[in-house]
Amino acid sequence: MNHFIDTFFNAQQILATWPAILKGVVVTLEIAALVVVTGITAGIGLAVLRWLFGRWIKWPLLVFVDVARAVPPLVLVLLAYFGLPSLGVDISGFAVIWLVLSAVLTAFVEEIVWAGLISVKKGQREAARSTGLTEVQALLYVVLPQALRLAVPPLTNRTIAITKNTALGTVIGVPEIINQATTAVSFSGNATPLMMGAFAYLVLFIPIIGFGRWVEGRFAWRRH
Repeated sequence: MNHFIDTFFNAQQILATWPAILKGVVVTLEIAALVVVTGITAGIGLAVLRWLFGRWIKWPLLVFVDVARAVPPLVLVLLAYFGLPSLGVDISGFAVIWLVLSAVLTAFVEEIVWAGLISVKKGQREAARSTGLTEVQALLYVVLPQALRLAVPPLTNRTIAITKNTALGTVIGVPEIINQATTAVSFSGNATPLMMGAFAYLVLFIPIIGFGRWVEGRFAWRRH
């Protein structure tokens, strides 16, 4: 029992490592916030464009969405980090993990919102057009709000799942939580920093998961 405590809950390692873990938490939060804002905004935007100009952008959009959803994020991160410099694009690890995870989230958001758009009854759009609204106005004021409400539960779950992939930044040297923890482990030979990293993720994401459940309940259709 003493050996277990010394390995995973070493007090000296906790005191020595917590500043580095805190720095990792800040970097993780920065990446996660950027990914959520970029991914959700771009995903909704692409779904709207697909609705308005489907015949012109459908196939290029589907290729992007299918590739981003099918290829593991780790593979995309490595391809971007090591491939872009060979094309003359100098990009930091922070930017790579942000752009890759944003692209993945964008693909999922686009499909989720699109499913919500096509699930809204056609009569809703026709009724809106009959009042004199243009196609764009009918979409923005009538169809899209209903689609987003339908999309909230899967959108929330997918957003949380993808933002946790910020841990992939450790493979390209981004100083997020896991990178800071594994670096400390390599110097100390003790697993306590990893336990601290796990605890940091719990502190970060349990409130987010709770908020996600509240959002799902808040926007759920009421059954009578």
